Amino acid sequence: MGRDLDKERFTEAEFARFGERIQEQLAVLRELLETPGFGQGPVTIGAELELFLIDEEGRPLPHNSQVQETLDDPRVVLELGRYNIEVNLTPTPLEGNPFEVLSSEVQETFTKVDEAVEGGGALPIGILPTLDTEDFTIGAMSDQNRYRAMSRGIRRLRLEPFLVKIDDLELSVEDVILESANTSWQVHIRTPPERFARLFNAAQLAIGPVLAVCGNSPFFLDRQLWEETRIALMEEAADDRDVQRRERRDGRVTFGSDWVREGAHELFERYVRDYDPIVPDLTEGAKRHEVPELRLHQGTIWQWNRPVYDPADGGHLRIEMRALPAGPSCADMAANTAFLLGLTLSQAERDLTGYRFAEAYQNFYRAAMHGLDAKLSWPGRDGEHGAAELVLTLLPEAREGLLKAGVTPHDADRALDVIEQRTRLRRTGSVWQREALARFGGDRRRLVRAYRELALSGTPVHLWK
Repeated sequence: MGRDLDKERFTEAEFARFGERIQEQLAVLRELLETPGFGQGPVTIGAELELFLIDEEGRPLPHNSQVQETLDDPRVVLELGRYNIEVNLTPTPLEGNPFEVLSSEVQETFTKVDEAVEGGGALPIGILPTLDTEDFTIGAMSDQNRYRAMSRGIRRLRLEPFLVKIDDLELSVEDVILESANTSWQVHIRTPPERFARLFNAAQLAIGPVLAVCGNSPFFLDRQLWEETRIALMEEAADDRDVQRRERRDGRVTFGSDWVREGAHELFERYVRDYDPIVPDLTEGAKRHEVPELRLHQGTIWQWNRPVYDPADGGHLRIEMRALPAGPSCADMAANTAFLLGLTLSQAERDLTGYRFAEAYQNFYRAAMHGLDAKLSWPGRDGEHGAAELVLTLLPEAREGLLKAGVTPHDADRALDVIEQRTRLRRTGSVWQREALARFGGDRRRLVRAYRELALSGTPVHLWK
């Protein structure tokens, strides 16, 4: 979904032909993944950073196209809402000092975007606290065919209004524009096909305790909800199922329902089998290995961890980890990445399919709801454990995973120390936001302005005043 489309409306014949093509390309992709030597190469990581644009008061500012034009930077692309923008960071080898490199580029690009916002700025935060219901009109959607086509495609499948329920919040909306309330920090890691199943399962296990210490989305529409409300909101906002189909399959945004047992093809096959196309854009003249329709379809299923096939440079596989919120600072995002990747790499050393998938599933949603106060389980440990206690005991395993992958001890330790201090002090982004809002007498705009200044400083959130 990274490129725009030539049109926003499609015929039923185009939907039918698109469905045929993704079936054909599924067989092509499976053949590619089984080719000896496919996708071999150095392990690299990358990330996408979504940002909110705000005015001088701290309210959402719908000027993303103007900011993109001002910057003229190929890394900067439009997101669904006019007040959202995305920065695609440069892939870097995992070996060496990847988190120092990542942090530096985040600081550079965040600052550039902030300076390009006339009469305001930018900030990385899971959900902007100053969003109100009037910010979710059709006019708030970016002026691109791909977003209008996506909206039409989901409404084609779901004729009834979207009813969003999160704790005591309940609202009905007619469109997918609520997706724009969420901004995230999406991490990619390249993996050869033979290691995919173990790495993917390990990412599913790791994300629970990692998310518990990364909460940065406690507010939505002037309500205090989950530690990471973004998880619930995204799942509700992009759900294409009507009432009858909710029992038959997961929504388009989901944690998943089982371990991967063989390889990435299992997930691609599930996406084709279980999900109707919503953007049936047909590509003519593509090379066989590019499988453009299949990649487009896969890009409209937003599992919290999902496979990515990239045909560039002979083709390779990545795991995209989508559950982390944006922010609070460049140091925090680099640290979150180090903990998530290190824990994933360490847990991939064992076969997790004998562990109950329901435990990993439960961990994920408990962490999103309760953060460091969540009760989590872990393979090989009896009972449930406080998330903060579990995080501290898992940090050495994450460190070992990073060092085995070639990350320098200095880079690994500096990043993981941020996680340790944040955990010991219990100072996540969500905690800071709640305390700041109370200190400012409920003034959401003042909260956002203070947050922006501290985020631009690059200082990790556990040191914010």
